[in-house]
This record gives sequence, C-alpha cells and structure tokens, in this order.
Amino acid sequence: MRVLVTRPQPQADEWVARLEALGVEAAALPLLHIGDAPDAATLQQAREAARRQALVMFVSPSAVDRFFAGADAALGAAFGGSGPLAGSTGPGTQAALLRAGVPAAAIVSPPAHRQRFDSEALWRALLALQLDWRGRSVLIVRGEGGRDWLAETLRQQGAEVHFVEAYRRAAPRLDPAQQALLADALARPSAFCWLFSSSEAVRQLPLLAPQADWPAMRALATHERIVDTARSIGFGQVDEVGVAPAAVAKRLGSLYTIPRP
Repeated sequence: MRVLVTRPQPQADEWVARLEALGVEAAALPLLHIGDAPDAATLQQAREAARRQALVMFVSPSAVDRFFAGADAALGAAFGGSGPLAGSTGPGTQAALLRAGVPAAAIVSPPAHRQRFDSEALWRALLALQLDWRGRSVLIVRGEGGRDWLAETLRQQGAEVHFVEAYRRAAPRLDPAQQALLADALARPSAFCWLFSSSEAVRQLPLLAPQADWPAMRALATHERIVDTARSIGFGQVDEVGVAPAAVAKRLGSLYTIPRP
C-alpha cells in the first residue's frame, strides 16, 4: 500500500520522509500549489503590526512560512512575554512556529494527545488561559478565504479581529513524474491510499481526473470535514486519522494489513 501525500510542497516531501522512516511506502502528489500573497504591501504592514497584537493566529504551516519569510529576523523572538501569543491549530503549524523562532511558551495550540486539531480545539486551549478579550487586537494569518468561526467567536468576546492573506492556494502544478504517479494511482486503486489534510485539495481531484473510478479509491483524512468531502466526490473508503505520521502508519497497519495465519 503506497500512501499518496497530497499536502503542498515542501510539506509533502517532509511527510514522505517521515512516513518512510516509519516503514511506510509513500510518494508526494501535492494537490495544492502555494503562491505568493495577493497583496505584498498589506502582508508587510501586518508583519509590522504583529508586535501590537494580543494574538496572532496561524491557520497552517504555509501561513507561518509565508508570514515570517519576509519578516525581520527578530520577529519570532518578539512573541511571548509582553508580546503577542501565537495561535496554532495543530502540530505541523506549531513546529513551523518553532522553526521561525517563536518561543514554545508563546505558542497556544491544542494538546498533542488530542485527536482534533482545528479552530474549535484552539479556542478551547485559549479559554484555558482565562483571558479577557475585550478591546484586544487579534490578527489571523491565512490564505485567500477560509473559515471565520474563530474570528466570530473572538469578536463575540469583545476582540477586534483582522485578517491578512499570506499566500494564495491554486490548482496543482504536476510535473511529468507526478502526472505518471496520478495515472498509476487511478489505474491501480487497490495499490494506493490517498492521504488528505485539506478539503480544497480533495476538490482538485475531479478536475484533474473527471473520469476516475472514485468508488474504488481509499483514503485517510485528518478531519471529519475532509472525510465528508472525500465521500462527497465518491471515494469508496475514507477513514479519519490523527495529524501525525505515526498516527497514519498505525492506522494503515490496522486497516490494510492482512493478518498472517
């Protein structure tokens, strides 16, 4: 069973390496391309204003990477203490924040042992801090569009919430090797398992392969909303899995390993 990692680059290659270290055969097949911010000047203004926020929330590792890529080298260290908190919805985003120089003590994220990593889980972690949000300023760093649930929740608590788009999500740009990999996966569905971490990535598949036999395909997805999206396009078997390579390896073993007599 070969796992197709559909995260954008460079996350896809990182996941392939981590899965292979666990004995899982994997290949990168990114279903989203991460492009530049739609408004570079606005993004730079948001970087300059970050130190004045109570919370800067990052929706993904890509949001972290693009936000800090053009920032002052000292920005990461400005988080915590009298500076802002850094909000993260999951372990991948948390790891990206640490790489950017944000102190671990400044990061608020759902506990690693939790199975759910989303805005609702982050809000529960923020509630544990017992902060008064009235009059506080919050910046949410994301791509174009996205869910507004956390923003509305914070506004109901009296916070002033702003968004900045740090990148664009676009259709995948498959090179010849990736096109051949996709063709192989479509021709031999029983030999592959798709790994989805984004509903938007799932929705690219019918555009790439409109005649595919989706009921013959199987997938793992990191959130129930992504599970629903994969089922909506016709995937025959979709199971939810934790947001970590070890969780994927364990789930694969339980689902697809045939016990020896």
